Amino acid sequence: MRDGICAGRVQRVRDAKAIVEVSTFYPSDAGFSPEALERVNKDLKAGNYQCGTMLNGGEYQLLMVDAPNVPQDELKTAVRWRLKDMLDFHIDDATIDVLDIPVDSSAAARGHSMFAIAARNALIQSRQALFAEARLDLNVIDIPEMAQRNISALLESEGRGLAMLSFDADGGLLTITYKAELYLSRRIDVTLAQLLERDSDRQQAQFDKITLELQRSLDHFDRQFHYVNVLKLMLAPTGAEGLHEHLAANLYMPVEAMTLDDVFDLRKAPELQDVAQQQRFFLTLGAALRHEEVTL
Repeated sequence: MRDGICAGRVQRVRDAKAIVEVSTFYPSDAGFSPEALERVNKDLKAGNYQCGTMLNGGEYQLLMVDAPNVPQDELKTAVRWRLKDMLDFHIDDATIDVLDIPVDSSAAARGHSMFAIAARNALIQSRQALFAEARLDLNVIDIPEMAQRNISALLESEGRGLAMLSFDADGGLLTITYKAELYLSRRIDVTLAQLLERDSDRQQAQFDKITLELQRSLDHFDRQFHYVNVLKLMLAPTGAEGLHEHLAANLYMPVEAMTLDDVFDLRKAPELQDVAQQQRFFLTLGAALRHEEVTL
């Protein structure tokens, strides 16, 4: 976050909601600073846990590419070759990871797509160094799309896709998940501050812009992944009055407003009943849901 650090910890519970055990905000003008991280470590005894962090929207690129037809152990190298003309910095300066998009199991075999995530080596190394300096065990560096995927996956209906829309200082983030896999990610150029604009005409213009972007993205998804039936759009907490009603009136699919109570047990975190705090911690708690699976 631009204005400080959100620290969250959740405990997954089989056949029940995950329990939020920690949701604390540490204001910091410098965002991730050694001083702020050391305060987190001291207050929460974070050194006793494996820690994760998340990149901001402008700190990485997420690109959809054709999956190379190569053995698993050569995948990242092949994707790196494909990305060399697609990044806004030199490929030799990039840390690359990949995320598969499953193909339609009922269709004839054909080429399929995957997401490639690229960030500058210098950024990754500086984040690792900050955690090392604060004596914190940094286990994973995540991205907002995957944090949102984790929450969306818990709200899916059997055999149906789910669209989810959230907002923060980086803008809007639309994702579509199906069977707990990420199929689509789109950034919408409307920040939380613009969404909360007090001038009703300006706010209405932002609502219209969001609606148009959603319509285009959902239509594009329907053409590209016709075998995924998206049931509804879930709107994450924003505090923007009228947005839910506007989207519900102008989109062809049902729109539901969600709260963190839908996914998490908040009994140990009563401060999260406040909508502004739900917005602030939405992606942090989504990232905290992560549990390691096989990674490519």
